[in-house]
Amino acid sequence: MKLILTTLVVSFILISTVKADDFDCLVEALYHEARSEDMIPMLAVANVILNRVKHKKFPNTICEVVHQGKYWKDNPVRDKCHFSYWCDGRPERFTDMTGLIKSINVAEMSLKGIQVRQTSHATHYHAYYVTPKWASNPAFKVLGQLGTHIFYLDNSN
Repeated sequence: MKLILTTLVVSFILISTVKADDFDCLVEALYHEARSEDMIPMLAVANVILNRVKHKKFPNTICEVVHQGKYWKDNPVRDKCHFSYWCDGRPERFTDMTGLIKSINVAEMSLKGIQVRQTSHATHYHAYYVTPKWASNPAFKVLGQLGTHIFYLDNSN
């Protein structure tokens, strides 16, 4: 437990340009979307989140990006979110401490500007075993697969 707290404190100090809430949201998304991935695929997921923050089509904070979706009475509508973990009906708990520490480390790296070249401009991804409707849109160019995720560039202005 002491290692986790030390890592969290160091993370907070290192990422001074990002609000603590946004750092927490990035860690949460990485943990729930990609904790079983190796570091590079997980970093690619982080890159997508940060690319969305910079893109005019998406909200401009990390928390707003990862919690984007349809809401009813201030609650996310099941299976209607941009990131599936947020509205899958399950609580966002951290039970895998190794996965949590890895998520913290990858969040730090991505916020320091480290990117995966193959996915440096990607704004979308999905697991290889699902095919969302948007993936068949010709405006989306496949950049490749890293780990269990396929990454896309949105060419639709």
